[in-house]
Amino acid sequence: MSSTSYITQSGLKKLREELAQLESVERPKISKQIAEARDKGDLSENAEYDAAKEAQGLLEMRIAKLKETIANSRVIDESKIDTSKVQMMNKVKIKNLKNNSVMTYTLVSDSEADLKAGKISVSTPIAQGLIGKKVGDKVEIKVPSGVVPFEIIDISL
Repeated sequence: MSSTSYITQSGLKKLREELAQLESVERPKISKQIAEARDKGDLSENAEYDAAKEAQGLLEMRIAKLKETIANSRVIDESKIDTSKVQMMNKVKIKNLKNNSVMTYTLVSDSEADLKAGKISVSTPIAQGLIGKKVGDKVEIKVPSGVVPFEIIDISL
């Protein structure tokens, strides 16, 4: 059961590059490790062979997951994104009304989320609480540490 995920053109390119790397570099490397381990004799007591087979299984699982994500991705046309209210691909500047700290997040798909780069997934509690709101709106968002009041300061691309 798969669902459609919306992604930027650059996010899709990044996923395709990772898939190409796994298929053209990592897969042959693991096949070579399996062949070398197999040449060492008795497979029933060969830890190298077991480890290489397990690594191969994990790699194939990652490749399958990437292929599924790419197949179910829909690229968002960034030129048609509205900034009158919060939605995916918007950069949202919010103020925490408890401690007056200001944060800026870009709402992205799950596969593009990177907190260090200020990109949060649209499925996070904060993003869910912001979606559909406008500049000046005050929202209370339930996060793991409790309910936090935020004010939307700016919405941009």
